[in-house]
Amino acid sequence: MAYRAEPPDGGWGWMVVLSAFFQSALVFGVLRSFGVFFVEFVAAFEEPAARVSWIASIGIAVQQFGSPVSSALSTKFGPRPVVMTGGILAALGMLLASFATSLTHLYLSIGLLSGSGWALTFPPTLACLSRYFSRRRSLATGLALTGVGLSSFAFAPLFQWLLNHYAWRGALLLVSALSLHLVACGALLRPLSLAEDPVVGGPGAQITSLLRHSPFLRYTVALTLINTGYFIPYVHLVAHIQDLGWDPLPAAFLLSVAAISDLVGRVASGWLGDAVPGPVARLLMLWTTLTGVILALYPVAEAPTGLVALTVAYGFTSGALTPVAFSVLPELVGTGKIYCGLGLLQMVESIGGLLGAPLSGYLRDVTGNYTASFVVAGTFLLAGSGILITLPHFFCFSAPTSKPQDHVTEALDTKVPLPEEGLGED
Repeated sequence: MAYRAEPPDGGWGWMVVLSAFFQSALVFGVLRSFGVFFVEFVAAFEEPAARVSWIASIGIAVQQFGSPVSSALSTKFGPRPVVMTGGILAALGMLLASFATSLTHLYLSIGLLSGSGWALTFPPTLACLSRYFSRRRSLATGLALTGVGLSSFAFAPLFQWLLNHYAWRGALLLVSALSLHLVACGALLRPLSLAEDPVVGGPGAQITSLLRHSPFLRYTVALTLINTGYFIPYVHLVAHIQDLGWDPLPAAFLLSVAAISDLVGRVASGWLGDAVPGPVARLLMLWTTLTGVILALYPVAEAPTGLVALTVAYGFTSGALTPVAFSVLPELVGTGKIYCGLGLLQMVESIGGLLGAPLSGYLRDVTGNYTASFVVAGTFLLAGSGILITLPHFFCFSAPTSKPQDHVTEALDTKVPLPEEGLGED
C-alpha cells in the first residue's frame, strides 16, 4: 500500500486521545480509588496496614516495571494487539481477586496479573499519542489524562457503594467487568511511521543511547522520587480521614473532590504547557513543588474546612503535573525514541511506586497516625523538584515547548511495501 503523509496535531490522533482518555480512567482511575478497598482488606484479613499496602504498590510497580516489555512488543506487533491483550489480563486479575483467601492471593491477582495488564495498555497508548502530536502535545496529553480525574470522581463513591451492597468480593467482580473495556480502547489505535524512525535505530540501539543520555537519566531519578510520594494520598487519605472521625462514605467522597480539581488541573496545565514559551520542565517543577508542600501540610489540617481546601489544592497541583511530566520526555529524547524512552522511564520509576505506599503504611504502624507518612511523601516530591532544575535549557525563556515533526506517515491496516512489489523507487 502507498503511504499517506500527514502533518501531526490532528486526524486520527484525536481518536487516540479518546482511547487514552478511557484507558487512563480504567487504569489509574481504578488505582487511585483503590484506597476504598484498603480498609476492607485490613478488616477481612486482619493484617497490618503495611502488608495490605503492598497490593496497590505491587500493581503500580508491575505496571511501570513492565513498560519496557510493552514498548518492545508494540514496536514488533504494533500497539493495538498489545493493548487488547493487556485489557484481558487486567480484567482476569480482578476476577481472580474476588476469590482471594489470603493477601498472597491478592498480591498475585491484582498486583501481578492486573498490573501486567496495565503495563501492556497505558504506556503504548501514551507513546502512540505523543507521536501524533507536537505543537499541541501537552494539551492532547492533558485531555487524554482527564479520564483519571473523571473516573476518580465517579469510582471512589461508586466503589464504596458497591462495598456496602455487595461486599468486597462482589465489588471486585464488577471492577473486572469495567476493566474488560480496555480491549475496546486498544482497537482504536493506529500506529504511525515517523520520518526520524530509521535514524534512531532499533530498540537495542535506542536503549543504549538513552542509558548514555545524562539529562534523561537525571529526569528518571527526579520522576522516581516524585512517584514515591505521589500515590500515597490515594492509598491512605481515606484511612487518615477516618482516623479523624469521619464516616467511610464522606471520607471516600473527599477523593471525588480531589478528582474534580485534578481534572481542571490537567486541562489547565496542558494548555499552559503549549502556550507558555520555554521548556515544559519549568511548569513541572512548579506543580511538583506545590504538591509536595500541600502533602506536608495535611497533618496540620483537622477541621473539615481545612481538609477540603487542602484536598482541592492537592487535586489541582497533582493533576497539573501529570501531562507536563509526559510532555517533557519527547523534548529530552525526541519523538522517535518515545516508545523506548517511556518504557525505560516507567520501569525505573516503578521503584518509587513500589516503596511509597508500604513506607507510608509502616510509618502509620510505628507512629499510630499518618503525620510522618504525609510529611515524608511531600519531602520526596520536593527532592524530585530540585533535580528538575538541572535539566537542559531550564532557565532559557526562548526554548521551544516541543519539537515539531514535519512529516507523519499513517499505516491503515496494511503491510509495509517491499521493493520487489514495484514501490521501491517511490
